[in-house]
Amino acid sequence: MTAGWQDGLLLIGRVAIGAIFVMSGFGKLMNLSGFTAGMEAAGVPAASFTAPLGAAIEFFGGLAIILGAWTWLAALLVALFTVVATAIAHRYWAVPAEQMAAQQTQFMKNLAIIGGLLAFAAAGPGRISIDGFRWRRENSRYL
Repeated sequence: MTAGWQDGLLLIGRVAIGAIFVMSGFGKLMNLSGFTAGMEAAGVPAASFTAPLGAAIEFFGGLAIILGAWTWLAALLVALFTVVATAIAHRYWAVPAEQMAAQQTQFMKNLAIIGGLLAFAAAGPGRISIDGFRWRRENSRYL
């Protein structure tokens, strides 16, 4: 079990990382045709299938991370989504020189987010979470 201050930091971290995906995924879900068109323009195969799937993983995965529900699975799915999105949208080595710095910054930001997501998958969400509540309820006889 983690100390109280660690649980608080895990909650803040989950909200900070999860909010990015909830907001972005919500925008994509509300403009799915635009998101799909953008993916088609980027040459993504089966964009009519992958766009709604990606938007749903982004939104619902971000929400699960914030709530601390099925955290290890949500964090791994959102990390995988981020790896794929980064490979599609932030290939800084393949853009004109005037776009390179901005795309490299986005690439590195996503790399840091992937690291945070993998840390949540490994460490768990802490006690201030749905997973933490379920664990305490299921293991109360051992506490």
